[in-house]
Amino acid sequence: MTNQDRREVRKSIESLSVAISARSIPRIIGPLMETQLTIQQLKVLSSVVVSEGSTASGLAEDFAVSLPTMSRLVDRLVKQDLVERAPDDGDQRVRRLRPTRLGRAVIAEILGARPELGSDVIDGLTLEELRALEIGMRAVNRELQALRTRTGAPRL
Repeated sequence: MTNQDRREVRKSIESLSVAISARSIPRIIGPLMETQLTIQQLKVLSSVVVSEGSTASGLAEDFAVSLPTMSRLVDRLVKQDLVERAPDDGDQRVRRLRPTRLGRAVIAEILGARPELGSDVIDGLTLEELRALEIGMRAVNRELQALRTRTGAPRL
């Protein structure tokens, strides 16, 4: 494959990615509209799910808000049974934030869903197309893992 061929395939993939994302928006919006979470609460919950064991003060720093503001946000998430406060194993004065089962489920439904890969879409692919998709997804996953290893986990 020449460099020109590679550029053309990359350009095609980028165009397809934009088209797929645009067509997936209605499928993503549905679960998002059903939640009672504010955008800020959703961002904090996502951060707690990704960085389990964070603290309110750490999140306040990450989100550039005051500790009282973050504490109120966390209190609302605790009240909705999405996050729990747990004592730190090494320092009982520190409270670590952990997502509850419900908190993980909410994030999985809203942010983790890949509507373009739903069974209603996948079922329409031929076996050859499914195998090609699997190979491509494995390659993308491999590169994402390698990137994360090289750069460290991205912060929300």
